[in-house]
Amino acid sequence: MTPVEIIQQFQIEGKVLEVKPMGEGFINDTLIVKTEGEAPDYILQRKNHLVFPDVPAMMDNIVAVTEHIKAKVADPSRETLTVIPTIDGKYYYQDGENFWAVCTLIPGVLSYVKADTVDLAYQGGVGIGRFQTLLADFDKTLAVTLKGFHDMAYRFEEWDKAIREDKAGRVASVQEEISWIESRRKEMSDFYALIQNGTIPTRVAHNDTKISNILFNTDGSVLCAIDLDTVMSSTSLNDVGDALRSYTNITFEDDPNYENVAMDIQMFEAWIKGYLSERKDTLTDSEKEYLAFSGRFITYEQVLRFLMDYINGDTYYKIKYPEHNLVRTRSQYALLCSMEAQYETMQNIVKDLLRA
Repeated sequence: MTPVEIIQQFQIEGKVLEVKPMGEGFINDTLIVKTEGEAPDYILQRKNHLVFPDVPAMMDNIVAVTEHIKAKVADPSRETLTVIPTIDGKYYYQDGENFWAVCTLIPGVLSYVKADTVDLAYQGGVGIGRFQTLLADFDKTLAVTLKGFHDMAYRFEEWDKAIREDKAGRVASVQEEISWIESRRKEMSDFYALIQNGTIPTRVAHNDTKISNILFNTDGSVLCAIDLDTVMSSTSLNDVGDALRSYTNITFEDDPNYENVAMDIQMFEAWIKGYLSERKDTLTDSEKEYLAFSGRFITYEQVLRFLMDYINGDTYYKIKYPEHNLVRTRSQYALLCSMEAQYETMQNIVKDLLRA
């Protein structure tokens, strides 16, 4: 079926004028649907069922979370996603092996590929803090839609398997990069054990908080979180860590000029300040203790994931050229090293903000 035929399977308003690609997502294929007159426009997305093997459960998670948020905010049509059901009432449409979902396009918003001002970083922190706060009393059970996502024990199992099988015959050529992972393995495992044993609590988390997954009002204030495919029960620190990985990098995550990569400590402070403006009073002592470390943890995980995908033959992330995942690996590693070099300063900033 064509995208125009697919969109007609959903309960949309208005006549469809145009369907065209939108953005360059790593995982899903996204299209914008333009309609006639006063009818809303829509986002049509083909969900990657190879990455998300249970799309129906994923959509159930998204609907449950967005409906919970809608009941709490002043403008439900703008302050979270509005998922559109199909003609038969489901929140996805299956066409052969393809799964499609639709939401209303929120008009009059800004989005960013990277944060380039401290004000923007601050607002991003506010946004994630607010998202978590709105879901603090969410009491439904969310499905596990991505096995092992941000689960370091699982990641290491998959990592060991990738090294052992060497499917693409690349292990010999990336020995130095493998050593980066192994030399930090115990530290990362020890941190993850605190999540496993409940010292660090499990909550509802977005789990993919890069800046492109936040929408902003035209005045620069934060509006809402989008791209909720990865919403699951997790630690709040995963949201913090992934946001820090995204917001504080002074360049792009696949910059091949590794000497350009660094963490901007001012962006770190701005994001954490915004986040704590919403969450300071509701975090546990253990969560506060590891706020700074969470940036290192998620950045390390991303180094591992990019390198593992390269070793496996580029089966997960979309690539633009054969060495793309290796470039991503090295670029993210440069960011990790920059975080490690500034870690004491990061910790002191968090302590000062918590005392303020």
